[in-house]
Amino acid sequence: MEIFASLPGTDLPSLAQVCTKFRRILHTDTIWRRRCREEYGVCENLRKLEITGVSCRDVYAKLLHRYRHILGLWQPDIGPYGGLLNVVVDGLFIIGWMYLPPHDPHVDDPMRFKPLFRIHLMERKAATVECMYGHKGPHHGHIQIVKKDEFSTKCNQTDHHRMSGGRQEEFRTWLREEWGRTLEDIFHEHMQELILMKFIYTSQYDNCLTYRRIYLPPSRPDDLIKPGLFKGTYGSHGLEIVMLSFHGRRARGTKITGDPNIPAGQQTVEIDLRHRIQLPDLENQRNFNELSRLVLEVRERVRQEQQEGGHEAGEGRSRQGPRESQPSPAQPRAEAPSRGPDGTPGEDSGEPGDASAAAEQPAQCGQGQPFVLPVGVSSRNEDYPRTCRMCFYGTGLIAGHGFTSPERTPGVFILFDEDRFGFVWLELKSFSLYSRVQATFRNADAPSPQAFDEMLKNIQSLTS
Repeated sequence: MEIFASLPGTDLPSLAQVCTKFRRILHTDTIWRRRCREEYGVCENLRKLEITGVSCRDVYAKLLHRYRHILGLWQPDIGPYGGLLNVVVDGLFIIGWMYLPPHDPHVDDPMRFKPLFRIHLMERKAATVECMYGHKGPHHGHIQIVKKDEFSTKCNQTDHHRMSGGRQEEFRTWLREEWGRTLEDIFHEHMQELILMKFIYTSQYDNCLTYRRIYLPPSRPDDLIKPGLFKGTYGSHGLEIVMLSFHGRRARGTKITGDPNIPAGQQTVEIDLRHRIQLPDLENQRNFNELSRLVLEVRERVRQEQQEGGHEAGEGRSRQGPRESQPSPAQPRAEAPSRGPDGTPGEDSGEPGDASAAAEQPAQCGQGQPFVLPVGVSSRNEDYPRTCRMCFYGTGLIAGHGFTSPERTPGVFILFDEDRFGFVWLELKSFSLYSRVQATFRNADAPSPQAFDEMLKNIQSLTS
C-alpha cells in the first residue's frame, strides 16, 4: 500500500493488472486520498465522502483525473475583449474563476473574480457540471474538451441568466459589477458608447464560450524585472490585463483582455532594451517638446541601425517583418486611450543579459530619479509614482475602431519598481500605468520557452 500510495494515480490501473492482490489494493481509499492530496492539493476531509457513498477513488478518477486537462489559465474567445479564466481545484470542486481588473482607474487595487462554472461529484456515476453565470444560483451546464489546450462551456438553462427587470436591469447590474458605477456617473459620451457596446457584445454569449490555454511567461535571472501579468490603464476603455514577457533584447506587453481598437492577443507595447533614454532634470521633464525630441532622436537612431542592416543590429529584426516606418497588421503597433493603446511587434532573437546589465548601470535615470509627466500628457490615474529606475525607447500599437489602420508609434517605457511600470504614448499624449497582478496561479507554467512563444503567436493570430 505504501508503494502504491507513492505512485502517480495514472500508473496504478496498469500496475494492478499484474496480480489479483494488486487489484484488491486499488480499492483502498488510503491510496486515493493521498493521490488526491499530493497531485491536486485536495486537503478536505475525504472521509466525509463515505456518507454520500462516493469513494476517494471516484473523486480521483471521475472528477480530478477526468478534468485535469482544463486546470490552469485560459483566454475566452469573446471577440476583441478576451479575458482571463483560472480553473482550479477548490476543495471537492473544480471551479472556473473569471479574473477581472479592479475598477477604473484604481490600478493598484487587487483583481476581482467571479465563478463561471463548477464541477463536482454528487453521486458515483459521473461528475456534475454547473453554470454559475447570472444571479439565480448554480444550474445545469456542460463542458466539452474540444482538443488539446482548448475546451468549451455551454449553459443548458440560459433562462437563469435573465432578470425580472429585463435588459435594463441586467445592464445596470452589469455596469455596477464591471465599472463600479452607474451610467449617469459617466459623463464622457464616447465612454458611454464603449461601455454599452461591450455589454451588448459580451452578454450575447450567455456563458457559452470557447477557451484557449495561455501560459505565464518564463522567467530568467537576467530579466529586467520578473515577467507576468499586469493591470494597465487604457483611457476610455478602462483597465485591461497585459502580459509582460522578455525576449532577449526586447520586452513585450501582450493584451490578455482587449477592446474594439486593439483586441486581446495583440502586443500593446514593445520595449527596446538596447536603447536607454536618459530623462532630463525635473523641470525639463514637464516640457513635452523636450521629451518628444529625446524619443524621436532614439527612433532615428533605431531606423539608421535597421537600414545599415548588419548582423549586430539588424539580423534579429529582419525576422520581425516591416520596419516601424512600414507597419502592417501582421506586425501591429501601439494603442491609446480613445483609439486603443496597444503594440504588436514581431520576433527578435536578441541576446540575454542586456536588460540586467542596463539595470546595474548607475545612469541618470537610475534608482530614485524624480519623475513627472510632461504638461499636456493625460493620465487616468494621477497617483503614479514620482520616482523611476530607468527608461527605454519603445513602440505602442494604436488603431481605429475594429482594429483598422494599426500603427506602431514611438513612446517611452518607464520602470518604476519591481511591480509597476508606465508607458508614454507620444503621438496620443497619453500615459498608461501598469501594476502587477499579485495572484498566484497553479498549472500555468509553460512546458518550454518554445511553447510560450507558440502560445503568443496563436492568440495574436486570432485577432490579426
